[in-house]
Order: sequence, then C-alpha cells, then structure tokens
Amino acid sequence: MLQHLTLNGVFANPSSIQHCFGEAAESVVESARDQIAEFLNCKSKDLIFTSGATESNNLAIKGIAYSYLSLGNHIITSAIEHKSILDTCKFLESNGFHVTYLRPNADGLISIDAVSDAITDKTILVSIMHVNNETGTIQDIEAISRLLEEKNILFHVDATQSIGKLPIDLSNSPIDLLSLSAHKIHGPKGIGCLYIRDRHKIKLTPLMHGGGQENRLRPSTLPTHQIAGMAMAFALAKQGMTRDYQHAKQLRIQLLKFLSSLEGVRLNGDQNHILPNIINLSFDNVSADSLIIALRDNIAIASGSACNTGAIEASHVLRGMGIEGDRLYGAVRISFGRYATEEEIEKAGKRICEEVNRLRQLALE
Repeated sequence: MLQHLTLNGVFANPSSIQHCFGEAAESVVESARDQIAEFLNCKSKDLIFTSGATESNNLAIKGIAYSYLSLGNHIITSAIEHKSILDTCKFLESNGFHVTYLRPNADGLISIDAVSDAITDKTILVSIMHVNNETGTIQDIEAISRLLEEKNILFHVDATQSIGKLPIDLSNSPIDLLSLSAHKIHGPKGIGCLYIRDRHKIKLTPLMHGGGQENRLRPSTLPTHQIAGMAMAFALAKQGMTRDYQHAKQLRIQLLKFLSSLEGVRLNGDQNHILPNIINLSFDNVSADSLIIALRDNIAIASGSACNTGAIEASHVLRGMGIEGDRLYGAVRISFGRYATEEEIEKAGKRICEEVNRLRQLALE
C-alpha cells in the first residue's frame, strides 16, 4: 500500500490514463481486480470496487429494486441480517416496496421452505447473508441459490463474514450478487467490492452519479493503495485459509474448555453450522455491558447492544431467533482471528471466568 501513497511510487489517478502515470496506476487496479476475481473464481469485469460491504449491500439492493420495479416490488430478506441490509430494506419500504423478513429457527438458521413459501409473483430479489456477524451461524446459500435459480429470482449474498474463511466458488454457484469487505480478512478498512454475475444481463441503478468509473456504477476516484492492499489480503487469505480455519477451531475449543468451568453458560446459534472464530454466548446473572466494561482494559469483546443517542438496543439477531430476557441481555460475542495465540486465549479465558464470578458475587451482595 505504501508504494501507492508517495510521490516516488505509483501515485497518480488510475482514471487518468491519458498519461503514463495514470496508466501505471490503472494497471495496479486491474491487476488487483484480477487477483480478487481469481480468489472468487469469477470474471474480473464482474467486480465493482466500493468503500466496503455496507455500500455494496446498498448498491445491490437499491440497485436491483429500482431497476426491476416494472417486474415487481417484493424483496425477501431475513430478520437477522446486518443493519446495512435491514435499514436499506426499511428505506425501500418507505418508498413503496414490500419486504418480507424471514424469521430463523431458534438456532438462527433460515429454512429453504421459508424462502420458498415467501416468494410471490412480485418477488424480484432475495438477500440472505452467508455467515451471521453476531453468532457465526452459516446459512445454506448454495441450496437457496439453486431454488432461486429455478424460480428466476435474483439472489444477493452478504459474504462479509465468510470471505477468506469459507470457500466460495462463484463459477459453480448461481449467486447473482455478492458483497464483501477487505478488513474482515486483515485488509485495509474502507474498501470492498460487489460481485455482479452478469452485468450485461443484471442491471443496477447506481447510488451516485458523476463519473464513469466502475462502469458508471460507482463514480469516484479509485483508491489505488486500498485496492492493492485488498488484493494482497485476499492472496494471503487464499494461502492460509485451511490453516486459519483449523487455528480458529483449536482456539474455540480451548476457550470453551476454560468457560466450561462456569455454570450458567449458554451458547447461541447452531453449533453444527457455525464459523469457529465467532462465539456468541450468554452468562446467567451477568449483564453483557457489565462484563464488557470489566474486561475493556485488555480484552475486547462485544454485545449486540449499541449505544444510539443514549438508547441501549438489544441484539436484533438474538431477538430474531426468539431469545429474550436475561439470556438476551447477558449475551456477548467473542471473536478471534489469524494472529490470536493460544497464550492469549488462555489469559482471556481465565480473566473472563474471574470477572463472571466477581460480577455474580456482586449481584448477590
């Protein structure tokens, strides 16, 4: 990335191909696009660079909604999607679209039958995430994509959490649109892309106007340094995907072994269909916020709660799974990546157990 941030590097605007400096930058961008396409096993021309998955999700859903309005105004998604999906759908509802929010089962899985039953003659798009960002639950996107292919309905997948961790082969999948971000695989923040299976067939209305970049779907000067960093992150993820997966699986086993010494610990999400680097669990008689604050000096965990203008909102994902009460407000997400070590997991496991016991004792006094 540093090679594209200094005057003695490839620093020019990649859209300024009238001169050799811009041409060199364009070459970097297109080489990166090829590298990412190779990882996904798709055509380079089917990838549009964006600022990340949030923008990609917006472009995919709004883009299809407005382009295909003459064919229908019905969209299907799930109640446990990322906010960039849910808020986009809420916006479309306020503009005359009808959205069905599928409820998962108690373990967070969306059934194929639920998708099929929700389809109407006005359905133009289904959007289901591959891996849930709070629970790690893996949806059967291949089965859903085959169903929708038969019914000639477009399918969008938010693959933000799964990319680089689970294999995705777009050459053998009828997925029509797929969103991803670089920072989820240790790449730079602020860069991602949207895969569009066949841009000559699938037409999207752009979110912005003002330039010809990215086939007029995303007008803006391309950030060469971020795109180069994203491509390198994908290359490293491809090399280490199996190793990283096994590493995360081992760390998960190790951490859960520590936490098994505690009573009143409940795992959230289907444990047979889950990404190993995300653990969502509830501690009885301990609020998530109290535990997060107690650990914040050197252990970063999260909850589904978000402070929004002073209001604490419980996890919509767990609530969508039917989880309420103490289990909902005591739920935390613990995640780890490629660089987490067994020593760190041991320290974290011991510290979490200590703080859970301390907080429970305080509640009794």
